Amino acid sequence: MADGFRTEKDPLGPLQVPAGALYGVQTQRAVQNFPISGLRPLEPFVIAQVWIKKAAALTHKETGRLDAKLADAIVQAADEVLGGQWRDQFVVDPYQAGAGTSHNMNVNEVLANRANELLGGKRGEYKPVHPNDHVNMAQSTNDTIPTNIRLAALSRLDSLVKAFEGLRDALAAKGKEFDHIVKAGRTHLQDAMPIRLGQEFTAYAGSIDRAVRRVKEAADYLRDLGIGGSAVGTGVTVEKEYPALMNKYLKQITGLDLRVGKDRIQLMQSMGDAAAFSATLRGLAIDLSKIASDMRLMVMGPRTGIDEIKLPAVQPGSSIMPGKINPSIPEMVNQVCFQVIGCDTTVAVASEHGQLELNVMMPVIAHNLLLSMIILTNAAATLTERCVKGIEAHEDMCAYWVERSAALATALMPHIGYAKAAEISKQSVKEGVLIRDLVKRDQLLPSDEIDDVLDLRKMTEIGVPGGKHGAVAAG
Repeated sequence: MADGFRTEKDPLGPLQVPAGALYGVQTQRAVQNFPISGLRPLEPFVIAQVWIKKAAALTHKETGRLDAKLADAIVQAADEVLGGQWRDQFVVDPYQAGAGTSHNMNVNEVLANRANELLGGKRGEYKPVHPNDHVNMAQSTNDTIPTNIRLAALSRLDSLVKAFEGLRDALAAKGKEFDHIVKAGRTHLQDAMPIRLGQEFTAYAGSIDRAVRRVKEAADYLRDLGIGGSAVGTGVTVEKEYPALMNKYLKQITGLDLRVGKDRIQLMQSMGDAAAFSATLRGLAIDLSKIASDMRLMVMGPRTGIDEIKLPAVQPGSSIMPGKINPSIPEMVNQVCFQVIGCDTTVAVASEHGQLELNVMMPVIAHNLLLSMIILTNAAATLTERCVKGIEAHEDMCAYWVERSAALATALMPHIGYAKAAEISKQSVKEGVLIRDLVKRDQLLPSDEIDDVLDLRKMTEIGVPGGKHGAVAAG
């Protein structure tokens, strides 16, 4: 053995592997072949593969196909990884050979080497536990990686949902807090009819709620597992009891609600379920980004912009302008959402790019899908705790802008007609005079009706301003 290395062999020949590595020759080839991003596999992608290996060992122990002593060693090695050990041994770049064979073998080799150590063997000798013959028994990359993607995504689902339900609730609470505040509505970034600040935040909460429900509905399709499909979905080398036993043990190990897939060939051929789930994450990101952008608009100023709300100050906003505070958290959220949209595009293209019995683009699908879940979860939690819960309303500025909205002329339309109301709107902007003052000055309405017709609060509810129907003068 050369200093710091051991020599291992595979079908391509001998190769030096770091002496202290739990991984082996096939992983080392992947490290050499794919020095692409410098990234390591995301934790859920590692954990899910180990779950599968543990479940397989338990399954084969139950059927008697795998010697109990070897199965127990594999299970113990898996439990060590699941408990937080040996995480630095999973080293294959996310951008790797198709299907995820390198990642699968990385896990096989780590568990085999560690199991052998537990049984008194040495790293790299693969006796008595072999990575292919025992850890990978009755499995293929082609059914384990699709199953991994489903398990990994489902494992992150509760955290994602909890973070966004927390955001939803925080937005809804602000909706109640701000319900009394009437402000200018804006469409096309131009003056529009009044709306309550609370109505805006309540609507934000509703958008998040609907988006989360779509995510949960799409996730249900991920519960169908194709494990047992082996190489092409047909189940060659797999015992008949294997799919059901794998489902049983995976449910026990993960605590997830899982189902035995009815058509393992279909579940191997298609990444449609993953793509559909990713698309709901994209929809969630779109709604989230819109909300963050709205916050940035409403906080704009404080002296030269809208300045309708105040966000918590979390850091100085400029290295040169003293006292400047930026909407840093919403800016971060926007960037996360842009990344998620890009991730979904990658997932969609990669999912389409399967051929015949297999989609070989699964590693990049897994990486982008899981990255989206991780960063969305963290962004939502951060937005909730470091921004939304501390938002304050600038009631005086809301009142200031709404009274100056040229769109208030819309309330006059049922009484004086569209054409005349349009003239009043233009006149208000040209002269810099409030709509209310123009109505009084030009006696457009009886004095006892003006306040009723131009009641700003009433304009934020369904109804005709100033009466049930209004009365437009003829001619």
